[in-house]
Amino acid sequence: MLEPCVNQAAGLQSLALQKVPRLIAVTSHGQQQGELPLLWGLCTSWVSMGLSVMVLDGHTGETRANPGLAQLLSNPLDRPTEDDTPVAWSVIPAAQGLDSLSPHGFFASPVGDLLQSYGVVLVYADASRMTQLLKGCALTPLLVVPPAQSAALTAYKALKQLLVDGQLRPTVANIVMDTSPMTPIPLSSPAQTVMDCARHYLGYSIKPLIVTASARADRSQDDITRLAMQLLESAVPLERKPIERVH
Repeated sequence: MLEPCVNQAAGLQSLALQKVPRLIAVTSHGQQQGELPLLWGLCTSWVSMGLSVMVLDGHTGETRANPGLAQLLSNPLDRPTEDDTPVAWSVIPAAQGLDSLSPHGFFASPVGDLLQSYGVVLVYADASRMTQLLKGCALTPLLVVPPAQSAALTAYKALKQLLVDGQLRPTVANIVMDTSPMTPIPLSSPAQTVMDCARHYLGYSIKPLIVTASARADRSQDDITRLAMQLLESAVPLERKPIERVH
C-alpha cells in the first residue's frame, strides 16, 4: 500500500533538484478570504518539500517604495543568479508586470530566466489576467470555491472565462467545513452549484477536490498536501528565454 506514496515522493524529490522553475497558477474571483489561507497552506507544503516559492501577486501594483515584477523586468541585471540562495518563500507585487506580459503570454517572457533560482513560480491573479497570460497552454489553474454562498456565482464566472476565453481547464478545489470526523464530507452548496452550471451551460464536467477546513490541523494539512502534490505534478516548466528590457 505504501509503494505509490514512495514513488510519488521520489518524483517530487527529483523535481526539487531540478533548476528549472515550475509554473503554478491560482485564479482569484473576489473571494480572497477563502482563497488566501489555502494559498499560504500550499506554499508552506512546497517549502516543506524543499522547494523555494516565488508568488507573483497580480492583485498588488508595483511602486517605487514596493518594487516587484515590473521593476525586475525593467532591470534584469538585478535578478537572482544561480549562485544566489533564494528566500524559501517570497511574495512580490506583480499587477503591472503581468499586464506587460499579456500581449505575448507568460511563456514568451523571460520570467523563467529571471526567477531561475526558485523551484516554484506561482501566479495569483484574476481570471481575466490568467486568460491573457496562459491562453491555450497545458497548465491547469487552481480555482478555489469556499463555502460562502456568494462564491457560487463568482467561481462560475471565472470558470467560464478560463474555459471559453482561455481554453484552460482548471483544477477546482472546494473548501468544506469538517463537522464530523466519522462521516464523509460532501461538496458545499456553492461547489455543487458551480458543478451543475458547468455541466448544464458549458457541457463541462468537473470533479472538485475537497479541502477540509477542520479544527484538526492534521486533517486539513493532509488535504492541502495532496493538492500541493497534484498541482506540482501538473505544473509547467518555465524554460529560459532571452532577456530583453521591458519598457
